[in-house]
Amino acid sequence: MEGIRLGTFDFLLTKPADSQLLASARVFAPQALTDVALGIGIVIVGITRIGRSLDVVPVLLFVVTLAGGVAIIYGFLLILSTMAFWFVKLDNILVIFQTLFGNAGRWPVTIFPNWMRPVLTFVVPIAFAVTVPAQAITGQLSAVSALLSVGVAALFVIVSRVFWMVALRHYTGASA
Repeated sequence: MEGIRLGTFDFLLTKPADSQLLASARVFAPQALTDVALGIGIVIVGITRIGRSLDVVPVLLFVVTLAGGVAIIYGFLLILSTMAFWFVKLDNILVIFQTLFGNAGRWPVTIFPNWMRPVLTFVVPIAFAVTVPAQAITGQLSAVSALLSVGVAALFVIVSRVFWMVALRHYTGASA
């Protein structure tokens, strides 16, 4: 978003690689790998504390739904970021999303009131990123929910890509 506002995004478009890939991989934070390791440790401790033995199916469903959750969050954030082609200041929207996801994303959506669950499922897709993988690893996920999660992930990836391409077609550059 900052590159669009400052005009440095034009340099990214001159490179021979896909602009969405370059924009998405522009910032790499190796210290975030400690968060991933900590998350894996928490999942392992949590599974051992509830006293369940892990079968292959729940572990595979967990991996698939977690990857789907990551794809949904990526697509959602890409759509929000892509709005920078039309709107000047969107930094606050991303801060609001990160705060909401950081606070509400710590818990499964089933603990929230019934009126809030659709918002956390379809407006801000926290349910697909947090609750569905947790249900998968604990063996509480139905096949329909798993397929729905994969379908929503595919939809978010496709819609975000189309939205990115439409935005690029309307981008006039820093000199315009």
